[in-house]
Amino acid sequence: MTLLLSPLAALGRSVLAGLAMLGRIVIFALRAFSHILRPPYYPREIGHALLQIGWLSLPVVGLTAVFTGGALALQIYAGGARFNAEAVVPQIVAIGMVRELGPVLVGLMIAARVTSSIAAEIATMKVTEQIDALVTLSTHPMKYLVAPRVLAALLTVPLLVGIGDVIGILGGYTVAVQNLDFNAATYLQNTVNFLELRDIASSLAKGAVFGVIAAVMGCYYGMHSGRGAMGVGRATKSSVQAAAILILAANFVLTGVFFSV
Repeated sequence: MTLLLSPLAALGRSVLAGLAMLGRIVIFALRAFSHILRPPYYPREIGHALLQIGWLSLPVVGLTAVFTGGALALQIYAGGARFNAEAVVPQIVAIGMVRELGPVLVGLMIAARVTSSIAAEIATMKVTEQIDALVTLSTHPMKYLVAPRVLAALLTVPLLVGIGDVIGILGGYTVAVQNLDFNAATYLQNTVNFLELRDIASSLAKGAVFGVIAAVMGCYYGMHSGRGAMGVGRATKSSVQAAAILILAANFVLTGVFFSV
């Protein structure tokens, strides 16, 4: 009987540990937002975070979006040719990029680039006792380190998602016009006519949520990292894994919220 119950007990412990971790992350995020809403503020840290998360992420976001849009156009054309439905390429590229691929891919790129950077930076500060020095100088670490990064992600990632959507659609447009003999004006008209305001709103809302997730995960694991180089490496790896999983889970939930019948 004990042998039969042991796997269930292990599964239960894992589930409870996961729920406890999720609770700690939610509390950490709420504390971060409380510090965003209350002074003092640190404009220099906010500006630096806006630059790192927003502007410097544009190249990887743009390249990811343009190649994804082009590949999506080729795949849809090849699949539609089996049913004599090649004409749906503009509509499906638009809805695929704006509703799903744009926000998700940008979110995952931000998780790979920004979350890892934040976690490594804050974990290194903890290892070298710089966070303790902030406390000694009467500067709250959540206010100085976490709040600016979460605010910057909240503001910039929706913009990155919007730019990624446009670039992805243009990538599909370029492939369709140059390689698949689509009429340029007709392609653009079909794209504009097919997209709805709800599609664009859902894309930007997903970007905001994904940005917060990416920043919070980097800050949380950085602030709770272990000591030494191994602790920094473990915090960086765990932050990216957690951010990617939560982004995909949040995408599922938000898609159901926006597009449930």
